[in-house]
Amino acid sequence: MTLDKIIKGKTIVLIGGAGFIGHNLALYLNSKGAKVFIIDGMQVNNLLSLVDNIDNVPHPNLSSALVMERTRLIKNANIELKVQDARNYHAISRLLGEINPQIIVQLAAVSHANRSNKDPYSTFDHSFRTLENTLDWARSSSNLEQFIFFSSSMVYGNFKSDQVDEETRCEPLGIYGALKYGSEKIVIGYNQVFDLPYTIIRPSALYGERCISRRVGQIFIENALFGEEIVMSDNGGEALDFTYINDLVDGITRCISNKNALNQVFNLTYGSACSVADMADIIKNHFPKIKIRSVNRDKLMPQRGTLNVDKARDLIGYNPSWSLSKGYPVYIDWYKKFAKDHPTLFKTK
Repeated sequence: MTLDKIIKGKTIVLIGGAGFIGHNLALYLNSKGAKVFIIDGMQVNNLLSLVDNIDNVPHPNLSSALVMERTRLIKNANIELKVQDARNYHAISRLLGEINPQIIVQLAAVSHANRSNKDPYSTFDHSFRTLENTLDWARSSSNLEQFIFFSSSMVYGNFKSDQVDEETRCEPLGIYGALKYGSEKIVIGYNQVFDLPYTIIRPSALYGERCISRRVGQIFIENALFGEEIVMSDNGGEALDFTYINDLVDGITRCISNKNALNQVFNLTYGSACSVADMADIIKNHFPKIKIRSVNRDKLMPQRGTLNVDKARDLIGYNPSWSLSKGYPVYIDWYKKFAKDHPTLFKTK
């Protein structure tokens, strides 16, 4: 059976699905014929956090416009978006009962390590509590086929070699990585106690359209568009497994209703690290006048590198095709067009 036939007609709920990863995934699954529902409180990296700019993003009007673009695309695709805080146990349980999904994709979380370390209470509240509430409903569902949890490459901590695989011992550094690893263990615990089928995803260094999470790829492009300098640690020597959103979405889709993905952990990245300086070089090709400054490295950011994706290749047929040299220019061109279409958002003071 083809991938399209497997996905078509599946009822899939994305918890926290109005965010960067979620809305891209929702649009793709919907295009494949899935019945997609998004449940999102719109508070984390979303509209409500931008009203008073509680996260102090440098260009809140731009971030708001990107979120509105997500919402427009979701609406135009006739994907049902239910605005609900997943921290509310009774409300989220009632919604899930009404939808009765076959697949749950748990995305709700604070999505940035620096923010997690600065505000651990909010991180626990928006991550552990939402996960607990969703799992508690899922364990009693007779219709649920699979619980997909989004973890992070940060669970590995400092890479001890150039690459890691899913068997590498996890030694997370800081609040964010520890919370993600703890969440993985909770999901596995629900499988052990309640036989809940799960799949755990570990992405890395994502970039792509309509991201407002202050990932490095987004920051570089926005700084260039606003005529600001680029700041990178230790002259950009850090190696990251930069992953374009299209590769991640394809990998997740290949996990859905795939018996080979059940009760498994997968690295879903491009599978080959590049340096931050490599990304900066691409930016310079598009913005030759950009200025670059180096600063000292954040001690709570682990030294990373390549995430081996052989397991995903073998078990689910994952074949990432968006290298940084291919994907990042596409993202830059998209952002340039967005700036051209919305010039008032890019006016400098």
